[in-house]
Amino acid sequence: MTALRRATPLAAARARLLASAVAGVVAFSANALAQGAPNPFPEPIKPEAPAPKSAAPKAAAPKAAPPKAAAPKPDAPKQQKKGAPEKTAAPAAPDDPNADLAYGAYQMGLYRTAFNIALKRAQETGDPKSMTLLGELYSNALGIKRDDAKAAEWYKQAADRGDREAMFALGMMKIAGRGGPANRDEGARLLASSAKLGKAAAAYNLGLLYLEGQVFPQDIKRAAELFRQAANAGNPEAQYALATFYKEGRGVEKDLAEAAKLMRAAAMVDNLDAEVEYAIALYNGTGTPKDVPTAIALLNRAARQNSPIAQNRLARILVDGLGVPVDKVQGFKWHLIAKTAGNGDPDLDAKFAQLSPIEKAKSEDLARKWFGAK
Repeated sequence: MTALRRATPLAAARARLLASAVAGVVAFSANALAQGAPNPFPEPIKPEAPAPKSAAPKAAAPKAAPPKAAAPKPDAPKQQKKGAPEKTAAPAAPDDPNADLAYGAYQMGLYRTAFNIALKRAQETGDPKSMTLLGELYSNALGIKRDDAKAAEWYKQAADRGDREAMFALGMMKIAGRGGPANRDEGARLLASSAKLGKAAAAYNLGLLYLEGQVFPQDIKRAAELFRQAANAGNPEAQYALATFYKEGRGVEKDLAEAAKLMRAAAMVDNLDAEVEYAIALYNGTGTPKDVPTAIALLNRAARQNSPIAQNRLARILVDGLGVPVDKVQGFKWHLIAKTAGNGDPDLDAKFAQLSPIEKAKSEDLARKWFGAK
């Protein structure tokens, strides 16, 4: 069976700062070998120079499937609908210092109640957890008007008392320039302190800074160590990033089995990019036993979650009958959807032009229905 190409090569990895988060762009390498028939998948883009501001790939090459633009943020519950009153809280129990009433209210969406309890605790007892919660409420406009300056003040008080969540949140704010002037050095210092206390998201974001090479000299091995720390704590973004290192042998010894294992772990907790990469590894039997049916099922799932890479790969599989019966109508539906997202494919365009008018109309109609058009 023809081998399926991985999404893209590992060209360069960099960290981007967007809003209150750091995002790393980690691309992938392709080592899939054709097994018998010509490989139907487009060639991967050529590696770029490993610089923070690398050039974009050529338009004809498949686009990278980077981790989502926003890296892990401090956890926050769903926002209340505008205009919806806060749920009425049950009669408050006595303020038992051993019971986290403020966080309990926060989890239930009773943000104003959480604010009042946390404020009382913070002012009367200097409780760092309450201070961190106040920072979270101010930062995310939960139950109170957003105020980044006040959020940063509360986070700082909690961080000064050793709270790792506050260190992480304040570090991200410093890097993004929220609540005051941007200070990447101070933000990195706070992330390092939080990571030492076991905050997985802090270790991951700190690893991105070492990968970027602006705050610190670029250090791939140190980035890999931090990704491993976060990955071992279950952070899916770190698992995904570390998997790419193992595939390329960057910062670690090349180990395709470990790469597949990490990609599977990230895919299991719905990291979409990892799901696509793991599906391709399964399809090719790279670092893991070949399992074409499971690979196709994962690509189908990822395609339905709007992954253009998965949509394109699934289109090729269906159009050419690679491991499944040929279904050109469904295959070209996914091709048209992926093309709309910018993931064009000249080979599929040529095959689409050869369809009968009826098949073309069916594929186009299915694509329109996908986008909600009549």
